Amino acid sequence: MLGKLDWSAIPLDEPIPLVAGGTVFLAVLGVLAWVTVKGWWPYLWREWITSVDHKRIGVMYIVLAALMLLRGFIDAIMMRTHQAATLYGDGYLPPEHYDQIFSAHGTIMIFFAAMPFVIGLMNFVVPLQLGVRDVAFPTLNSVGFWLTACGALLVNLSLVIGAFARTGWLPYAPLSELEYSPGVGVDYYLWAIQISGVGTLLTGVNLVTTILKMRAPGMGYLRMPIFCWTSLASCMLIVAAFPILTATLAMLTLDRYLGFHFFTNLGGGNPMMFVNLIWAWGHPEVYILVLPAFGIFSEIFSTFSSKPLFGYRSMVAATLFICVVSFMVWLHHFFTMGAGADVNTAFGIATSVIAVGTGVKIYNWLFTMYGGRIRFDTPMLWALGFITTFTIGGMTGVLLAVPAADFVLHNSMFLVAHFHNVIIGGVVFGAFAGLTFWFPKAFGFRLHEGWGKVAFWFTMAGFILVFAPLYFVGLQGMTRRLQSIPVEGWATPILIALLGIFVMIIGGACQVIQLVVSIRHRDELRDTTGDPWDGRSLEWSTPSPPPAFNFPHLPHVEDAEPYWSIKQRAIEGQIPLEPLEYQAIEMPKNSPTGFVTSFFATLIGFALIWHIWWLALVGVLGAYVTFVVFAWRDQGEYEIPAEEVERVDRTRLEARRAWYQRREQVA
Repeated sequence: MLGKLDWSAIPLDEPIPLVAGGTVFLAVLGVLAWVTVKGWWPYLWREWITSVDHKRIGVMYIVLAALMLLRGFIDAIMMRTHQAATLYGDGYLPPEHYDQIFSAHGTIMIFFAAMPFVIGLMNFVVPLQLGVRDVAFPTLNSVGFWLTACGALLVNLSLVIGAFARTGWLPYAPLSELEYSPGVGVDYYLWAIQISGVGTLLTGVNLVTTILKMRAPGMGYLRMPIFCWTSLASCMLIVAAFPILTATLAMLTLDRYLGFHFFTNLGGGNPMMFVNLIWAWGHPEVYILVLPAFGIFSEIFSTFSSKPLFGYRSMVAATLFICVVSFMVWLHHFFTMGAGADVNTAFGIATSVIAVGTGVKIYNWLFTMYGGRIRFDTPMLWALGFITTFTIGGMTGVLLAVPAADFVLHNSMFLVAHFHNVIIGGVVFGAFAGLTFWFPKAFGFRLHEGWGKVAFWFTMAGFILVFAPLYFVGLQGMTRRLQSIPVEGWATPILIALLGIFVMIIGGACQVIQLVVSIRHRDELRDTTGDPWDGRSLEWSTPSPPPAFNFPHLPHVEDAEPYWSIKQRAIEGQIPLEPLEYQAIEMPKNSPTGFVTSFFATLIGFALIWHIWWLALVGVLGAYVTFVVFAWRDQGEYEIPAEEVERVDRTRLEARRAWYQRREQVA
């Protein structure tokens, strides 16, 4: 009745996963009890769990990303401490557990930390910057989030029920085939990624449609903020690349479940085809993550330099150039496959050429700062840290684009250092910059500047201490994923990297303290104007936090910096700050469709992992019924009365008028 599931799936002989799983279980139980005692369930169900508001969904994506970032960071701490311990003994992780740790680390950090963080920021900000009231398909947006959460849940269940994959964050065939990985670890990976991948694809389609079809009046393509352009490019890559991932993992699933031979060594299969297909998705995935971060930095450099972004059109061209060329470079991940000198040369040249687009952006950011009145607030510090670290990471990437050099450095710690240099310096720093930048817009108060700056400097210092030594041991021949350190000469760099991870722990603790202090002093940090940074795009024209309808009247856009122009005319007294006539606004009703679908998707995934076929059938039937009920709903919208719209907007106008008056007095 329970398929392959029995008591042997619980790792009773492994104290680390048992203690970790027990701690997480008690923490979740404590949170649920606290919410119950406080009587918050009706509020959470109404305002968050069933919400289709793009802002709420964006915040939930970021909360999920923060939790998974913590889980992935714990895996990183375990890897670094274990490797350091093997310098003086056997370490504390057995080989099979260590293999699960590095596989889970990469999977969680890419799919369930970086992706939700980036998608959450896009979800929250893009409709506000476009001057619209929501995304094109609000309920689909909710479904996308909850499917992503379902995938994250399945990965974390493997901690205490069964085991996770031991194949790395990309399950290369034939290692991931049933013959070499007979347990449920690869199955956990397959179904978690397939389910969350569907959610990501739905979100990509949703945001592409929103950006192309739902802009404010007057907002042509070349009047969109750069963050909207980079979000569009990222989501177009999602729409184009994620079906490749889905098809590739579906073929591997057929190999494992039905005895097909797509990627086996026998039966006409080709393991190298798996590598080609997975990287045909994998390298565009890097730009799916980093392009929105580029957009965040563009907004920050412009805002905190108090001047328009330099070279707007060239930034748009560079973004689209990267979007296209990102599909022409995947083979540089396996120059050593033996495709031949001609093929390697072509992909090596394409890899070097794509760096030109990023170079254009970096010079534009530098020229944006040149001559500006720069303010070194916390978001700006993250942006400046990005330019420094990402440039180094990019240069090492261009080095790896040379096939002859790659033959020496392939699969070494040099590659690990390069990848983290790019992803942490680009995506993680971008996520932290965006979080600090838009936090007041989401919650109505700023994060504490002092603790934010301390967190930045500790994180930056720790980041350099961790990964700079790995370049050196990589050049000396240390390969990645070593369960023990066999060379005595590598001890010093490994210990420096260990010191760096502890410095990064301090940086993370400072961010937690920053959040706690900010919440406790939120009245002092309150943003009453909706524009705490003297911003330039439309999201800063709304109250903080914005109402459900975002804008009482859809703004009319006349240039690439619409809110900055409105502010300047208001300051000069050319336009009055008086409201227009208010009308009732229709907004989409909340829907439990996403949450219920995710519940049944979790049942389906867990059942297919453990071969509980009747439970999988129940899950499929439940998901189908959920969508039928949603399709037959009688009323999909509710009306916000004109009086409520007027009340919210008049409060905003009064705060804005007081701010303008104070500004005139200072001037």
